[in-house]
Amino acid sequence: MIKRPFGWTNAEVPVIGQGTWMIEGDPDREKRAVETLRLGLDLGLTHIDTGEMYGEGRVEQLVAEAIVGRRDEVFLASKVLPSNASYEGTLRACENSLKRLRTDRLDLYMLHWPGRHPIEETMRAMEKLIERGLIRFAGGSNFDVEELQGAADSLEGQRLACDQVLYHLEDRGIEVRLLPQCTQEQIAIVSYSPFGHGKFPGVHSAGGRLLAEIGERHGRTPRQVALNFLTRHPNVFAIPKTTHPDRVKENAGAVGWKLSAQEIDAIDRAFPAPAFVTALGTL
Repeated sequence: MIKRPFGWTNAEVPVIGQGTWMIEGDPDREKRAVETLRLGLDLGLTHIDTGEMYGEGRVEQLVAEAIVGRRDEVFLASKVLPSNASYEGTLRACENSLKRLRTDRLDLYMLHWPGRHPIEETMRAMEKLIERGLIRFAGGSNFDVEELQGAADSLEGQRLACDQVLYHLEDRGIEVRLLPQCTQEQIAIVSYSPFGHGKFPGVHSAGGRLLAEIGERHGRTPRQVALNFLTRHPNVFAIPKTTHPDRVKENAGAVGWKLSAQEIDAIDRAFPAPAFVTALGTL
């Protein structure tokens, strides 16, 4: 699996990682989810993202099971709920996540989305957690440009490492302002739901047929083509979620090969970004 620098940090993080939203459920589903996460680690998908919200902490426990004995291989990320994101609440939430994850530190800790607590309180807690060695980097999730700037300005001795956002072929809105801003500030973009919340273009649509045609030329699947396109920008990472071993293998094969300029242009036309955004194919 190809790795690249995670924004301004010195951390080398795989371009494709593993999301964990809604992997909890009945015992069979959870067993398969853990096995899939472990297989993903074997394939180099060592960035695992979770959050205290997922299954009310249950997913963090499943992640702990998946990474037991392999913690040092993993770039481990979790998130604090906005309702818990006061100064003291953020400290407690992180400590509780660490207990569920059965680890002594997180590589990345994020505010899940902006909420009612002042961002200054949350970021002050993030700096305290870094000082205590409980987290390496602080980040945001679902932040727009203004919210991201407010969080960055609230940090005194640290820098924001990332913004985790919705980004898929049919929702390229981050390319308007957020991606250019994050690129300028060396803040990594992490794409969640890169296949569009289960609404991936099918073969009966023009876009779906195009992805299939391009995939055939490369010996790849339409989903691999989509992931390759989304992560072509050097500042973008993706964390697709799956509980199926075949899918995690498919995700792992999404990078390490290149789309041609013509193919990028064709995808760009089939799934256009907002009209006034310059296509990223030449970046």
